[in-house]
Amino acid sequence: MTKTAIVLFNLGGPDRPDSVRPFLFNLFNDPAIIGLPNPLRYLVAKLISGRRAPVAAEIYQHLGGGSPLLPNTVAQADALTDALSDLGEVKSFIAMRYWHPMTEETVRAVLDYAPDQVVLLPLYPQFSTTTTASSLKKWREEATKVGLSAPTHIVGCYPRADGYIRSVAQLTKAAMAQITAGKPRILFSAHGLPKKVVEKGDPYQWQVEQSAARVVAAMDVPDLDWVVCYQSRVGPLEWIGPSTDQEIRRAGQDGVPLVVCPIAFVSEHSETLVEIELEYRHLAEESGVPAFIRVPTPGDDPLFIESLAKSVRDVLARPAGIWSDEGNKLCPAQFGRCMCQAG
Repeated sequence: MTKTAIVLFNLGGPDRPDSVRPFLFNLFNDPAIIGLPNPLRYLVAKLISGRRAPVAAEIYQHLGGGSPLLPNTVAQADALTDALSDLGEVKSFIAMRYWHPMTEETVRAVLDYAPDQVVLLPLYPQFSTTTTASSLKKWREEATKVGLSAPTHIVGCYPRADGYIRSVAQLTKAAMAQITAGKPRILFSAHGLPKKVVEKGDPYQWQVEQSAARVVAAMDVPDLDWVVCYQSRVGPLEWIGPSTDQEIRRAGQDGVPLVVCPIAFVSEHSETLVEIELEYRHLAEESGVPAFIRVPTPGDDPLFIESLAKSVRDVLARPAGIWSDEGNKLCPAQFGRCMCQAG
Protein backbone atom coordinates (compact mmCIF):
# COMPACT_ATOMS: atom_id res chain seq x y z
CA MET A 1 0.00 0.00 0.00
CA THR A 2 1.33 3.43 -0.98
CA LYS A 3 2.17 5.71 1.95
CA THR A 4 1.46 9.38 1.27
CA ALA A 5 2.48 12.25 3.53
CA ILE A 6 0.43 15.43 3.09
CA VAL A 7 2.15 18.49 4.56
CA LEU A 8 0.01 21.57 5.18
CA PHE A 9 2.01 24.81 5.21
CA ASN A 10 0.83 27.76 7.25
CA LEU A 11 2.24 30.85 8.89
CA GLY A 12 1.90 29.79 12.51
CA GLY A 13 1.07 31.91 15.51
CA PRO A 14 2.09 32.27 19.16
CA ASP A 15 0.38 29.75 21.40
CA ARG A 16 0.84 31.68 24.65
CA PRO A 17 1.85 35.20 25.73
CA ASP A 18 5.57 34.48 26.16
CA SER A 19 5.83 33.12 22.60
CA VAL A 20 4.67 36.38 20.97
CA ARG A 21 8.11 37.98 20.83
CA PRO A 22 10.02 34.93 19.49
CA PHE A 23 7.25 34.38 16.92
CA LEU A 24 7.65 37.95 15.70
CA PHE A 25 11.43 37.59 15.62
CA ASN A 26 11.15 34.48 13.44
CA LEU A 27 8.80 36.35 11.13
CA PHE A 28 10.98 39.41 10.66
CA ASN A 29 14.19 37.38 10.48
CA ASP A 30 12.92 35.66 7.33
CA PRO A 31 14.81 37.07 4.30
CA ALA A 32 11.57 36.82 2.30
CA ILE A 33 10.08 39.38 4.70
CA ILE A 34 13.09 41.64 5.32
CA GLY A 35 15.60 41.33 2.52
CA LEU A 36 18.66 42.53 4.42
CA PRO A 37 21.84 40.46 4.78
CA ASN A 38 22.82 39.10 8.16
CA PRO A 39 23.80 40.23 10.74
CA LEU A 40 21.83 43.37 9.86
CA ARG A 41 18.57 41.47 9.33
CA TYR A 42 19.02 39.72 12.69
CA LEU A 43 19.49 43.05 14.46
CA VAL A 44 16.50 44.64 12.69
CA ALA A 45 14.33 41.62 13.51
CA LYS A 46 15.36 41.88 17.16
CA LEU A 47 14.48 45.59 17.19
CA ILE A 48 11.11 45.25 15.45
CA SER A 49 10.00 42.20 17.42
CA GLY A 50 10.88 43.90 20.68
CA ARG A 51 8.93 47.02 19.78
CA ARG A 52 5.89 45.21 18.38
CA ALA A 53 5.62 42.47 21.02
CA PRO A 54 3.60 44.50 23.58
CA VAL A 55 1.07 45.60 20.94
CA ALA A 56 0.85 42.09 19.51
CA ALA A 57 0.42 40.61 22.99
CA GLU A 58 -2.60 42.87 23.52
CA ILE A 59 -4.05 41.61 20.24
CA TYR A 60 -3.63 37.99 21.28
CA GLN A 61 -5.23 38.71 24.65
CA HIS A 62 -8.48 39.10 22.69
CA LEU A 63 -7.93 35.49 21.55
CA GLY A 64 -7.27 34.05 24.99
CA GLY A 65 -3.52 34.74 24.95
CA GLY A 66 -2.61 32.82 21.79
CA SER A 67 -3.49 32.25 18.17
CA PRO A 68 -6.26 29.79 17.17
CA LEU A 69 -4.44 29.07 13.91
CA LEU A 70 -2.91 25.73 14.94
CA PRO A 71 -6.13 24.08 16.20
CA ASN A 72 -7.91 25.37 13.10
CA THR A 73 -5.20 23.86 10.91
CA VAL A 74 -5.35 20.56 12.82
CA ALA A 75 -9.08 20.39 12.05
CA GLN A 76 -8.34 20.99 8.37
CA ALA A 77 -5.60 18.35 8.35
CA ASP A 78 -7.88 15.77 9.98
CA ALA A 79 -10.68 16.48 7.51
CA LEU A 80 -8.29 16.28 4.58
CA THR A 81 -6.90 12.93 5.75
CA ASP A 82 -10.44 11.56 5.82
CA ALA A 83 -11.19 12.96 2.36
CA LEU A 84 -8.10 11.25 0.90
CA SER A 85 -8.72 7.78 2.33
CA ASP A 86 -9.01 6.43 -1.23
CA LEU A 87 -5.29 7.04 -1.81
CA GLY A 88 -4.16 4.23 0.51
CA GLU A 89 -2.29 5.05 3.70
CA VAL A 90 -2.38 8.81 4.15
CA LYS A 91 -1.08 10.89 7.01
CA SER A 92 -1.34 14.68 7.23
CA PHE A 93 1.33 16.82 8.87
CA ILE A 94 1.48 20.54 9.67
CA ALA A 95 4.54 22.71 9.03
CA MET A 96 4.35 26.23 10.40
CA ARG A 97 6.82 28.81 9.15
CA TYR A 98 7.32 30.94 12.27
CA TRP A 99 6.07 28.93 15.28
CA HIS A 100 5.57 25.33 16.33
CA PRO A 101 5.26 22.82 14.81
CA MET A 102 8.02 24.42 12.74
CA THR A 103 9.38 23.07 9.48
CA GLU A 104 12.41 21.31 10.92
CA GLU A 105 10.21 19.42 13.40
CA THR A 106 7.79 18.37 10.68
CA VAL A 107 10.52 17.26 8.28
CA ARG A 108 11.83 14.87 10.93
CA ALA A 109 8.31 13.56 11.60
CA VAL A 110 7.76 12.92 7.88
CA LEU A 111 11.16 11.21 7.64
CA ASP A 112 10.16 8.89 10.51
CA TYR A 113 6.90 8.11 8.71
CA ALA A 114 8.96 6.98 5.67
CA PRO A 115 6.41 7.85 2.97
CA ASP A 116 6.56 6.70 -0.63
CA GLN A 117 5.51 10.18 -1.74
CA VAL A 118 5.05 13.63 -0.24
CA VAL A 119 2.57 16.35 -1.15
CA LEU A 120 3.28 19.90 0.02
CA LEU A 121 0.04 21.87 0.27
CA PRO A 122 0.26 25.53 1.29
CA LEU A 123 -2.83 26.92 3.00
CA TYR A 124 -2.26 30.05 0.94
CA PRO A 125 -4.57 29.91 -2.12
CA GLN A 126 -2.60 32.72 -3.77
CA PHE A 127 1.14 32.27 -4.35
CA SER A 128 3.58 34.81 -2.96
CA THR A 129 7.32 34.85 -2.50
CA THR A 130 6.65 35.94 1.09
CA THR A 131 4.50 32.92 1.97
CA THR A 132 4.54 29.84 -0.27
CA ALA A 133 8.02 30.40 -1.70
CA SER A 134 9.49 31.06 1.75
CA SER A 135 7.88 27.89 3.15
CA LEU A 136 9.13 25.82 0.21
CA LYS A 137 12.66 27.15 0.55
CA LYS A 138 12.74 26.27 4.25
CA TRP A 139 11.27 22.81 3.58
CA ARG A 140 13.89 22.01 0.95
CA GLU A 141 16.72 23.15 3.24
CA GLU A 142 15.53 21.02 6.14
CA ALA A 143 14.67 17.99 3.98
CA THR A 144 18.16 18.06 2.48
CA LYS A 145 19.73 18.15 5.94
CA VAL A 146 18.03 14.94 7.06
CA GLY A 147 18.04 13.13 3.72
CA LEU A 148 14.28 13.15 3.10
CA SER A 149 14.25 12.25 -0.58
CA ALA A 150 10.77 10.82 -1.31
CA PRO A 151 9.23 12.15 -4.56
CA THR A 152 7.66 15.48 -3.66
CA HIS A 153 4.62 16.97 -5.39
CA ILE A 154 3.76 20.59 -4.64
CA VAL A 155 0.49 22.47 -5.04
CA GLY A 156 1.87 25.92 -5.79
CA CYS A 157 -1.42 27.84 -5.84
CA TYR A 158 -5.16 27.42 -6.25
CA PRO A 159 -6.65 30.93 -6.52
CA ARG A 160 -9.48 29.81 -8.81
CA ALA A 161 -10.13 26.30 -7.43
CA ASP A 162 -13.83 25.52 -7.76
CA GLY A 163 -14.47 24.26 -4.22
CA TYR A 164 -12.51 27.09 -2.61
CA ILE A 165 -14.39 29.66 -4.69
CA ARG A 166 -17.81 28.12 -4.02
CA SER A 167 -17.08 27.89 -0.29
CA VAL A 168 -16.13 31.57 -0.06
CA ALA A 169 -19.08 32.56 -2.27
CA GLN A 170 -21.58 30.71 -0.06
CA LEU A 171 -20.11 32.16 3.12
CA THR A 172 -20.20 35.66 1.64
CA LYS A 173 -23.81 35.36 0.45
CA ALA A 174 -24.82 34.14 3.90
CA ALA A 175 -23.13 37.19 5.42
CA MET A 176 -24.89 39.48 2.93
CA ALA A 177 -28.24 38.03 4.00
CA GLN A 178 -27.64 39.44 7.50
CA ILE A 179 -27.61 43.01 6.17
CA THR A 180 -30.97 44.76 6.54
CA ALA A 181 -29.77 48.36 6.28
CA GLY A 182 -29.59 48.56 2.50
CA LYS A 183 -27.54 47.13 -0.35
CA PRO A 184 -24.09 46.21 0.99
CA ARG A 185 -20.65 46.66 -0.51
CA ILE A 186 -18.33 43.65 -0.38
CA LEU A 187 -14.73 44.29 0.64
CA PHE A 188 -12.50 41.40 -0.40
CA SER A 189 -9.71 42.07 2.06
CA ALA A 190 -6.34 40.34 1.67
CA HIS A 191 -3.09 40.69 3.57
CA GLY A 192 -1.06 43.40 1.87
CA LEU A 193 2.46 43.42 0.48
CA PRO A 194 5.01 46.17 -0.11
CA LYS A 195 4.51 47.51 -3.61
CA LYS A 196 8.14 46.78 -4.51
CA VAL A 197 7.56 43.03 -3.95
CA VAL A 198 4.84 42.99 -6.61
CA GLU A 199 6.91 45.18 -8.94
CA LYS A 200 9.65 42.52 -8.80
CA GLY A 201 7.27 39.96 -10.29
CA ASP A 202 5.36 38.53 -7.31
CA PRO A 203 1.96 37.29 -8.63
CA TYR A 204 0.08 37.56 -5.34
CA GLN A 205 -1.97 40.67 -6.10
CA TRP A 206 -2.98 39.37 -9.54
CA GLN A 207 -4.03 36.05 -8.03
CA VAL A 208 -6.01 37.74 -5.24
CA GLU A 209 -7.91 39.71 -7.88
CA GLN A 210 -8.56 36.48 -9.80
CA SER A 211 -10.00 34.88 -6.66
CA ALA A 212 -12.28 37.82 -5.91
CA ALA A 213 -13.59 37.98 -9.47
CA ARG A 214 -14.38 34.25 -9.44
CA VAL A 215 -16.18 34.55 -6.10
CA VAL A 216 -18.29 37.42 -7.45
CA ALA A 217 -19.20 35.35 -10.50
CA ALA A 218 -20.12 32.37 -8.29
CA MET A 219 -22.31 34.54 -6.06
CA ASP A 220 -24.39 35.53 -9.11
CA VAL A 221 -25.81 38.65 -7.46
CA PRO A 222 -26.96 41.33 -9.93
CA ASP A 223 -25.10 44.65 -9.78
CA LEU A 224 -22.93 43.57 -6.86
CA ASP A 225 -20.89 46.42 -5.37
CA TRP A 226 -17.44 45.07 -4.54
CA VAL A 227 -13.77 46.01 -4.29
CA VAL A 228 -10.47 44.26 -3.54
CA CYS A 229 -8.44 45.88 -0.75
CA TYR A 230 -5.46 45.08 1.46
CA GLN A 231 -4.90 45.06 5.22
CA SER A 232 -2.16 44.64 7.85
CA ARG A 233 0.27 47.25 6.55
CA VAL A 234 3.44 47.67 8.65
CA GLY A 235 6.57 49.78 8.19
CA PRO A 236 7.34 52.85 6.09
CA LEU A 237 7.29 51.26 2.62
CA GLU A 238 4.52 51.94 0.11
CA TRP A 239 2.10 48.99 0.05
CA ILE A 240 -0.33 47.78 -2.57
CA GLY A 241 -3.79 49.27 -2.30
CA PRO A 242 -6.39 50.40 -1.81
CA SER A 243 -6.10 49.77 1.90
CA THR A 244 -8.99 48.22 3.80
CA ASP A 245 -9.18 51.10 6.24
CA GLN A 246 -9.47 53.58 3.33
CA GLU A 247 -12.31 51.56 1.87
CA ILE A 248 -14.09 51.44 5.23
CA ARG A 249 -13.92 55.23 5.49
CA ARG A 250 -15.18 55.57 1.91
CA ALA A 251 -18.11 53.31 2.73
CA GLY A 252 -18.93 55.58 5.64
CA GLN A 253 -18.90 58.59 3.34
CA ASP A 254 -21.15 56.73 0.89
CA GLY A 255 -23.46 55.49 3.65
CA VAL A 256 -23.32 51.85 2.54
CA PRO A 257 -23.24 48.73 4.72
CA LEU A 258 -20.13 46.54 4.52
CA VAL A 259 -19.53 42.82 4.24
CA VAL A 260 -15.80 42.11 4.70
CA CYS A 261 -14.55 38.85 3.18
CA PRO A 262 -10.97 37.81 4.08
CA ILE A 263 -10.33 36.48 0.59
CA ALA A 264 -6.73 35.29 1.10
CA PHE A 265 -7.21 33.65 4.51
CA VAL A 266 -8.60 30.13 4.90
CA SER A 267 -8.23 29.84 8.71
CA GLU A 268 -9.24 32.15 11.53
CA HIS A 269 -6.43 34.02 13.26
CA SER A 270 -5.55 37.49 14.53
CA GLU A 271 -6.03 39.21 11.16
CA THR A 272 -9.61 37.96 10.91
CA LEU A 273 -10.76 37.74 14.53
CA VAL A 274 -9.09 40.91 15.81
CA GLU A 275 -8.04 43.15 12.92
CA ILE A 276 -11.27 42.70 10.93
CA GLU A 277 -13.79 41.72 13.59
CA LEU A 278 -12.71 44.21 16.28
CA GLU A 279 -10.48 46.95 14.86
CA TYR A 280 -12.14 47.39 11.46
CA ARG A 281 -15.60 47.07 13.02
CA HIS A 282 -14.70 49.90 15.39
CA LEU A 283 -13.39 51.98 12.47
CA ALA A 284 -16.62 51.31 10.56
CA GLU A 285 -18.70 52.52 13.50
CA GLU A 286 -16.56 55.65 13.81
CA SER A 287 -16.83 56.25 10.07
CA GLY A 288 -20.62 56.04 9.96
CA VAL A 289 -20.92 52.70 8.18
CA PRO A 290 -24.55 51.63 8.80
CA ALA A 291 -23.79 47.90 9.17
CA PHE A 292 -20.69 45.71 9.26
CA ILE A 293 -20.48 41.92 8.82
CA ARG A 294 -17.32 39.79 8.74
CA VAL A 295 -17.35 36.70 6.54
CA PRO A 296 -15.87 33.62 8.27
CA THR A 297 -12.96 31.82 6.62
CA PRO A 298 -13.54 28.44 4.89
CA GLY A 299 -11.85 26.47 7.71
CA ASP A 300 -12.90 22.84 7.42
CA ASP A 301 -15.98 23.55 5.32
CA PRO A 302 -16.59 20.39 3.24
CA LEU A 303 -16.50 22.30 -0.06
CA PHE A 304 -13.07 23.69 0.77
CA ILE A 305 -11.67 20.41 2.08
CA GLU A 306 -12.85 18.53 -1.00
CA SER A 307 -11.21 21.23 -3.12
CA LEU A 308 -7.91 20.65 -1.31
CA ALA A 309 -8.33 16.89 -1.74
CA LYS A 310 -8.86 17.33 -5.47
CA SER A 311 -5.71 19.46 -5.71
CA VAL A 312 -3.76 16.70 -3.96
CA ARG A 313 -5.10 14.00 -6.27
CA ASP A 314 -4.42 16.11 -9.34
CA VAL A 315 -0.86 17.00 -8.38
CA LEU A 316 -0.08 13.35 -7.63
CA ALA A 317 -1.10 12.50 -11.20
CA ARG A 318 1.66 14.79 -12.51
CA PRO A 319 5.45 14.45 -12.30
CA ALA A 320 7.04 15.53 -9.04
CA GLY A 321 7.46 19.31 -8.94
CA ILE A 322 5.44 22.46 -8.28
CA TRP A 323 2.15 22.92 -10.12
CA SER A 324 -0.87 25.18 -9.92
CA ASP A 325 -4.03 23.23 -9.17
CA GLU A 326 -5.02 23.78 -12.81
CA GLY A 327 -1.95 21.96 -14.06
CA ASN A 328 -0.37 24.87 -15.87
CA LYS A 329 1.18 28.26 -15.24
CA LEU A 330 -1.67 30.65 -14.45
CA CYS A 331 0.17 33.93 -14.18
CA PRO A 332 0.91 36.37 -17.01
CA ALA A 333 4.52 36.63 -18.14
CA GLN A 334 5.29 39.77 -16.13
CA PHE A 335 5.01 37.77 -12.90
CA GLY A 336 8.38 36.10 -13.17
CA ARG A 337 8.49 35.08 -9.51
CA CYS A 338 5.74 32.52 -10.14
CA MET A 339 7.27 29.07 -9.52
CA CYS A 340 4.65 26.79 -11.06
CA GLN A 341 5.65 24.58 -13.97
CA ALA A 342 4.04 24.92 -17.37
CA GLY A 343 1.58 22.15 -18.24
